[in-house]
Amino acid sequence: MRAALSTAVAVCAVTAVLPGAASAEPTAVAGGDLGAGVERISVAVGDTQADDNSAGASITPDGRHVVFSSSAKNLTPDATTGGDRVYVRDQRTRQTQRIGYLTPLQSPVISGDGEYVAYPVQWMNNVRIRQDQVSTGRTASADCSAYSCSQPSLSADGRSIALVILVRQPSSSQRIEVQDWNTGAKVTVAGLDHTYSSRPSISGDGRYVAYQDGKSEDVFVWDRTSGATAGPIEGPSAGATLVQLSDDGGKVVYLSGSDTCVHDVRSGTALVVPNVRGVAIGPTGRYLLYAPHDTPGPSLTLRDLRTGTDEIVSNQPASAGTDAISADGRDVVFQSTADDIVPGDTNGKSDVFVRHFF
Repeated sequence: MRAALSTAVAVCAVTAVLPGAASAEPTAVAGGDLGAGVERISVAVGDTQADDNSAGASITPDGRHVVFSSSAKNLTPDATTGGDRVYVRDQRTRQTQRIGYLTPLQSPVISGDGEYVAYPVQWMNNVRIRQDQVSTGRTASADCSAYSCSQPSLSADGRSIALVILVRQPSSSQRIEVQDWNTGAKVTVAGLDHTYSSRPSISGDGRYVAYQDGKSEDVFVWDRTSGATAGPIEGPSAGATLVQLSDDGGKVVYLSGSDTCVHDVRSGTALVVPNVRGVAIGPTGRYLLYAPHDTPGPSLTLRDLRTGTDEIVSNQPASAGTDAISADGRDVVFQSTADDIVPGDTNGKSDVFVRHFF
């Protein structure tokens, strides 16, 4: 199933991207003001603060919708019970909507058009992937047969979902599938004889899926059109951990040693950002969100890979997941327990924020 890469493919250290100048620490913006600065979006009705932890945020490419999970009870008028739930924040209408009623076992993901949300939930003795339609509230579940499934990744229109199905018998293994929610069609991307994390990441058009073999520490890219799999993209002598495939399918971010590598799918070449941990890649592959390795300074930084310049996302301790960057690099979502990112943060809990750059 693995197709050999061309001789143009290089290991991570082909080209180094040197740090650029960083911006000053962002300021807070008031609710409803979408100018440059930081805004807390895990807020209750009336833009008051949440009464419990919120985390695990992703943003749509247009920057309009943000999905996150929260155990807060005051985010919407109908959220009166405890326990983690999934929420979608519409940045245009300034409204937060609760999605479903089950507890997510992993951070929720959102389709590029903001219409669908997917997340794994406990179902009897297994784990199922729940998909909810934001506009109608309709729900469905991935076809996992009698097995458990996890690690969902959605295409731009929510029609295709990449996921992992864990098989317990006759021995523990897994397969990576792409399923079509409309037709029920299923395509196997890869089968692995172990249950190490594979972290599938699907492109917006559903054509490409990047995944890792966590046991061998290799990263691969599967092409649905040709049926071929390229890899290991990091080369034969390096270990790699997948971060994310860009929404346009053009870039794959992976970690190798202490460095972050950005692999160009079309040219087969790689770019290295030394001594940082990549967190997310923007939809167009232009912007990289990264964190330093135990060094003083910002906890999250956004790099423009075209210009080589950096912008500070947060100086305070913070973290983020994949799909954290809007397509134009204007908005970055992150979470933090710091109480001095915006004024009046007194809940002592983890909150979700958006950093607006312009």
